[in-house]
Order: sequence, then structure tokens, then C-alpha cells
Amino acid sequence: MTTALPPDHPFHTFGDAPYVLAATGKPTTTLPVWFQRQAGRHLPEYHEVRRPGSILDTIRVPDLAAEITLQPVRRYGVDAAVLYSDIVTPLAAIGVGVDIEPGIGPVTDPPIRGAADRARLRPLEADDITHVTETVASLARELPVPLLGFAGAPFTLASYLIEGRPSRTHGRTKAMMLGEPALWHELCERIADIAVEFLRAQVLAGASAVQLFDSWAGALDPPTYATHGAPHTRSIFERVADLGVPRAHFGVGTGELLTLIADTGPDVVGLDWRVPLDVARDRLGPEIAVQGNLDPAVCLAPIPVVEAATRDLLARNAGRAGHIVTLGHGVLPETAPAAMARIVELVHGA
Repeated sequence: MTTALPPDHPFHTFGDAPYVLAATGKPTTTLPVWFQRQAGRHLPEYHEVRRPGSILDTIRVPDLAAEITLQPVRRYGVDAAVLYSDIVTPLAAIGVGVDIEPGIGPVTDPPIRGAADRARLRPLEADDITHVTETVASLARELPVPLLGFAGAPFTLASYLIEGRPSRTHGRTKAMMLGEPALWHELCERIADIAVEFLRAQVLAGASAVQLFDSWAGALDPPTYATHGAPHTRSIFERVADLGVPRAHFGVGTGELLTLIADTGPDVVGLDWRVPLDVARDRLGPEIAVQGNLDPAVCLAPIPVVEAATRDLLARNAGRAGHIVTLGHGVLPETAPAAMARIVELVHGA
């Protein structure tokens, strides 16, 4: 499959934008900065418009999802917007039975536990996600910066489906992975197909870059990740490569997996805060751009502490091209907007 984006696609419009340049390893005059979960609970304007109930209910309203996506861009002047959505959005759209419960996270009822449940993972169709593509198209007309679309990676989504809710051990998931490998790979292939369709739809609607979230890949040791996780991630990156937009990967606790992740084909590797930026860049090599990697908890400290951590991060990068400043995970709900604004100010002034 080869798809050439039309000349008026936002990716071409933002070809010289700091985020796109850095994501493709090119020098920038201004360092780009954005934050995972920048649109959300730490912003007072978010609480003013957020609908009660599941986040998925809000995501299903394009005008509202677009407004929430725009809020941090207006407030902070970040260099990229990230679509207000969730990695389980396409799973909910095909009727798997997943929702996001406040204080818990993604919950699947009933969980997927055996071969008989495979049929619930039907292919994702365009009509399933018109609310998402309408949101993206609206943002593409209004945003002054590139829009990042995203999807969940097979291991992380499979874990939510199999466990039924977030898990610290991923015990049932690993039991299926290791004990029923044929079933595991079939489930991951179906999830990968869904992720590919979801990412392609976002790009074709106007997203200028995509990110694959394998949030819990760090629960796997390197040999297990190489056998049971990486092939499905690689498949996704390969099947969206023809679009030509930057492709990023992010996972938590993945310090020991960085080189394996890089081998799956992303242009950008997101870093959590557990590996110093300079160490991670040495492991990945000069061909891979990085996103990272302030500890989100640092942003709860006094502003001078936030400033010192930001300056240390910039010093560790030492001016190398291909650095996109962000946190090592999402913005914590209790974070003061003033801390985020100060980070943006420091990065743009570097």
C-alpha cells in the first residue's frame, strides 16, 4: 500500500515546523516542546468544558474533543497538539466492551480470555471512527502547529483486554503469551490491524505525525519483548511508513528495551524518566530522534526545581539535533499550569 498525501495536507504545511524537523533528525532554530496528556485534568479550562461520565463520551463529540485539544496550544504555545483521544478508542468503537472508569482506567467486560473471544476483535471500519476523523479534520483547519495522532500498541492493548483492567503484574497476559503463543500472536495481529487503520485514518484526515503507545512494554524482559511484542509493533510501523509522516514510539520502563524498540522502525523514541537523556541517546545512536524526558513528578515541586531539571535535561542533550522536549510520561492531574508554562518558556529560550 502506498499513499501520497495531497499537497495541501498539513504535513506539508508544517514541513519546517520545529516538531517535524526534530522528529526527522534535522536541526531546529527553536527546540520543540509538547507534553503527553497536555490536554486534560491539570487545566482549569478543561474542567469547564469536560462532560460528566467516561472520557470516551467526550471523545465522541468532535467539537468538544477539538476544543480540548486546542486548549494547551493556546495556553502554552507548545509546538505540537496531541489529539484528545485514548488508546482504547478504536476498541470501544468496534464494540469490544471496553470503557474507561474514573480512578481505574480501561476496563474490559467481559475480558478476552480464550479462542472463543477472538471474534470480538473485528476489523476497524471507517464508519466506526467518524467522530475521530471529524475531530482531526476540524483541528487540521485551525491548528497553528502539527497535530499528533496516536494508537495503542498490541501488547498494551492486549493486556487491558485480557486482564480486564490495568494490572501491575500482567499475569494473565503473560500466561497467554507464553502458554498459548499461537492465540497470543493472532490476538496481537488483530490489534495491529486495528491500530494501522486507526493511525492511517488520523493521518489521512490531517494528522502530521503519529505515535504508538506501548505503555506497559517495560513489563517484558528483552527476549520476551523481541519474540512477543516487537514483531507486532514493527508490523504497524511498516504499514504506515508509506504515509511519510514521522512515527514515534513510547513506553514506560523501557530502558532495557531501547535498542529493540528502535529496531521496530520508529523515527522517534519516547523516553521515560528512568534513563538519563544522554545515556539513552548513546544507546540509540544518532539516527533516532528522542522525545523526553523530565520526570512528571518534578513538575509538582517549586518552580526553581522545575527550572533546574529543565536546564539539566537541555544540558544532557548538548545541542544534538533530533530532540523533542517532553515529560517522561503524562502530565499529572495536580500539576500547576505555571510549571508547564515555565518549561515551555525555558525550552524556547534555550
